[in-house]
Amino acid sequence: MPNFSKWLLLPLFHSLLVLHVYLSNQLDDNKIPPSLCNGHPGIPGSPGVHGSPGQPGRDGRDGRDAAPGEKGEKGERGAPGETGVRGLTGDRGDHGVKGERGQPGECAVAPKSAFSVKLSQGHTLPLTVGDAVHFDTIIINEQGDYNSETGRFTCKVPGVYYFAIHATVYRASLQFDLMKNGHAVASYFQFYGNWPKPASLSGGSLLHLIPGDQVWVQMALSEYNGFYSSTKTDSTFTGFLVYSDWKNSAVFA
Repeated sequence: MPNFSKWLLLPLFHSLLVLHVYLSNQLDDNKIPPSLCNGHPGIPGSPGVHGSPGQPGRDGRDGRDAAPGEKGEKGERGAPGETGVRGLTGDRGDHGVKGERGQPGECAVAPKSAFSVKLSQGHTLPLTVGDAVHFDTIIINEQGDYNSETGRFTCKVPGVYYFAIHATVYRASLQFDLMKNGHAVASYFQFYGNWPKPASLSGGSLLHLIPGDQVWVQMALSEYNGFYSSTKTDSTFTGFLVYSDWKNSAVFA
């Protein structure tokens, strides 16, 4: 019988143990279950201390576009900026289209003037002082600037000319002048001393001439007229243009 009673008391002990555990949990921290004690409401407590600031909230949505504002006044011009660094050289461009052929230009021909003349054999020379020596045989006179009838050269092209005289002296002394517009620019003399053979006298000069100027050889003294010419020796008068200052010529345009 004692063993039988023991088994009957086990459920009772178990129930008491469960009830004890339950009541122990309710009484922790001075908590009294409402089911055991119902009192009057307590007095409200004093306000609590402010809490620490919370974390920043998320960005809000973008607002709607407002209406455009009025155009402001033009600002003052700013100071020029510094010169920038020079850029790199660009690629070479394509060849352009070939242009049209131009019209033919004027032919640039340099002006010319030259002559060379001599005394013919047995020519009678003037004996009067101031007469021009007539070199009557033409060697060259393409421009016609020398007149064999007057013995004078007349300038057509302005510029610098060179004139040269070569005289064979025989039977008498010789003195002559190179004349420009009635004025002697150079004088020449050769004494003849009754030699058995002819002597010679030569001279030359550069002259600047303008159109209309005249140049010739003139006897200086009537008794010194020993110009001579033969098959073996000549007396010549030569002149030619060295350079021109004729601005109207196409070559000087």
